[in-house]
Amino acid sequence: MLTIPGVGSRYCDGHSRRTWMRIGGLALGGLSLPGLLRAESQSGVRKPAKGIIMILLPGGPSHLDMYDLKPDAPAEIRGEFRPIATNVPGMEICELLPQLASRAERLTVVRSLVGFHDDHNTHWCSTGWESHPAMDSSPLVPGFPPGNWPSIGAVLSRKLGPRVDGVPPSVDLTPIDADARFILRTPPGQPGYLGSAHAGFEAHAVDRRNITLNEVSLHRLSDRRALLGGFDRFRRAFDRRSGVEGLDEFHRQAFELLTSPRLAEALDLQKEDSQVRSRYGLDRAYPNERQGRTLLDQFLLARRLIEAGARCVTLAFSRWPFGRMLRGDYNWDWHKDAFGEARGALPLFDLGISALLDDLKDRGMLDDVAVVAWGEFGRTPKINADAGRDHWPKVGGALLAGGGLCTGQVIGSTTRWGEEPATRPVHFREIFASIYDRLGIDVATTQFHDLAGRPQYLVGEHRPLPELVS
Repeated sequence: MLTIPGVGSRYCDGHSRRTWMRIGGLALGGLSLPGLLRAESQSGVRKPAKGIIMILLPGGPSHLDMYDLKPDAPAEIRGEFRPIATNVPGMEICELLPQLASRAERLTVVRSLVGFHDDHNTHWCSTGWESHPAMDSSPLVPGFPPGNWPSIGAVLSRKLGPRVDGVPPSVDLTPIDADARFILRTPPGQPGYLGSAHAGFEAHAVDRRNITLNEVSLHRLSDRRALLGGFDRFRRAFDRRSGVEGLDEFHRQAFELLTSPRLAEALDLQKEDSQVRSRYGLDRAYPNERQGRTLLDQFLLARRLIEAGARCVTLAFSRWPFGRMLRGDYNWDWHKDAFGEARGALPLFDLGISALLDDLKDRGMLDDVAVVAWGEFGRTPKINADAGRDHWPKVGGALLAGGGLCTGQVIGSTTRWGEEPATRPVHFREIFASIYDRLGIDVATTQFHDLAGRPQYLVGEHRPLPELVS
């Protein structure tokens, strides 16, 4: 993995000149763009979608305070918010999401999502599978194949290859500091048994597996001359130590990726039109957030990356900064003051998602790009003594849009107080199957071999939801 350091920044990059290259793990392979388009035209799927933006809400967003309010429940369950009507008859969502309410014809709300564990782990959000090896603060959940399950980004990398030469199929924008990983546990772009060649490009990676180009900071990334100068200095220093021929192929490609500005330009938000930046709320300060800013820029960055050619972009959205709430940071783990936290977070979420959907629609990209927002579990129906809601793995919610999916609907329902599904339980892997279907991948026939050589289906026996793909 390639890393370019930058203090307080959220992105880094490089880009390749060569056909057959990718950054998602920095490996050779995959289809050229003409070959990819030819393969897609022969797949039998009419106008397959081109990508997905995965929005993680780490910590466990409250389904009862976003998409599945219970206004007739007792006070200790219904909470402080009321549902409002959307522009889809019969669909109601939280009063703190008015912009989404006015765009509900572009949305599918899933109220009966299942497949969770009581664990701060986004593994099932990024892979669809609950089973996984033991991780820091996460117990082993048996049933995973040798090498572990691949993320959706890794699957797209392996199955479809890069869409555009030199742009990684999978890009992970989530922070990877210790506090963030405590909540995420799973790298959202993990390659699993598909191997590191298909790992998501981690924009914030700084561990020992990565190359850091000294003297090249993020704010200079768009300066081609400075970038190449820093690269040349690094290469000369490496030549003195061991010779460039000693580099493995991953590192060699990392160097070559620096010779084109395509992805670097996509990651430079200063190049975006001021009116578009304003749409995402980036033209104003947020005095209630640390440093007077939020992570709203991640929504715009995701659109720019998809537009540049990435197939899967994953981000983790919360109020600024993202980390452990016990240390004064923000996520969605609202064990106390849940309604105060919601008043800070939900309007920002409403703004970011709505701006993203408008932007994609205006650019003619909404049918080509699926947008998914969810977290690792729901929250307890009963409000606790600290005015919060605790972990609730029995049911949760999700928001879907774009990508050729059927929208303007609610799928599933929960019981009277929101304890568990009442109708149409929807498993994570059914959502994954539906997205794969829109991307032109047949989950009934597509298999890859795990590290023991055994064939594995992408989502097991699960199939696309008729409600989403018919």
